[in-house]
Amino acid sequence: MDLFTAPSAIFNFVIGTLLPFFFVLTIVVFFHELGHFLVGRWNRVKVETFAVGFGPELFGFNDKHGTRWKFCAIPLGGYVKFLGDSDGSSRPDHDALANMNEREREGAFESKALWRRAAIVAAGPIANFILAIVIYTGLFSYFDDVKLTPVVGVVMEDSAAETAGFKKGDQIVAVNGDQVEQFADLQRATMFSTDSELTFLILRDGKELTLKAVPRMTERTDPFGNKYKAGLLGIMQDKDEKYITRTSLGPIEAFAKAVDRTWGVVTGTYNFLKQLILGQQEAKELRGPIGIGQITSQVATLGVLQLLSLAAVLSVSIGLLNLMPIPVLDGGHLMFYAIEAVRGRALQPKTQDIAYRIGITCVLGLMLFATSNDILRLLVPS
Repeated sequence: MDLFTAPSAIFNFVIGTLLPFFFVLTIVVFFHELGHFLVGRWNRVKVETFAVGFGPELFGFNDKHGTRWKFCAIPLGGYVKFLGDSDGSSRPDHDALANMNEREREGAFESKALWRRAAIVAAGPIANFILAIVIYTGLFSYFDDVKLTPVVGVVMEDSAAETAGFKKGDQIVAVNGDQVEQFADLQRATMFSTDSELTFLILRDGKELTLKAVPRMTERTDPFGNKYKAGLLGIMQDKDEKYITRTSLGPIEAFAKAVDRTWGVVTGTYNFLKQLILGQQEAKELRGPIGIGQITSQVATLGVLQLLSLAAVLSVSIGLLNLMPIPVLDGGHLMFYAIEAVRGRALQPKTQDIAYRIGITCVLGLMLFATSNDILRLLVPS
């Protein structure tokens, strides 16, 4: 790279990588924090700060309620700080709370009833799920709904399907008792099979048959060259036009499909984490900000609509991540509230502080590990 090509390379990096990544992340983070903000306001909690990003403020403004809305220099997250919080993680500032007068305390987060605090905390992840449903509803309303009838077109040699006895022309009706209406349903059923036996109900020459197969966990490559592991049955769909249906979805049908797709992302994420714990997926598959940025830049080359679809997936993933029962995350706060509900009183401040420190250590450790995966992936391409 010389003095003439450097500006062009930097420009391409900013436009092709940073801009799509920050666009997607800002949307997802903003709606997450907006969920906390709106439910907090509805419960008459004073909101001191609504921040997108961390670190020094770049620009912002104060609204009529005294909330400081600001965009910060490090756009890798965000937070809502309520009155009585010590920081953006909603950790209570016990000294500040003790020094408040009665009127100030009425607007403090910690002064609210347990169910109200739980609702405010849960509103962030719920907003992420709602955002995903809204995005998917819009996309499904825009595109025709294309369904591929699950009819076998090709059975790969030495595959799990060949071993099980699948043949060209078989129509797959159900997997483990769950109906299969399109080929995508079959792909979801086998992707996270974790090398376990599945029971297939098929229709062959007008007769129903039952086959058993064990999809093999196989390393695969997506169109961008990224490698991942998934269960492989070893069949390809019949692409004859008679097995392809295209329909336009109305608002209700698009919404129903959006809910189903969002739930599919939830179950897919859960299955991936389960496989990770069981050792059926490798920890190197975890991606940090660099890895997510790389995927975002790749998807951005396909267009804005595909980028919005990725935003929906990331929104669900961030919602689920925040529900993990780790102190400093929303799930950790909900765990504390559950303990408070059972005990009839909150944990001691000292106990909470220790738990928060452990939680911060876990979150930072996970981020560092995922980021190290990203760096190794760049230095040593698979």
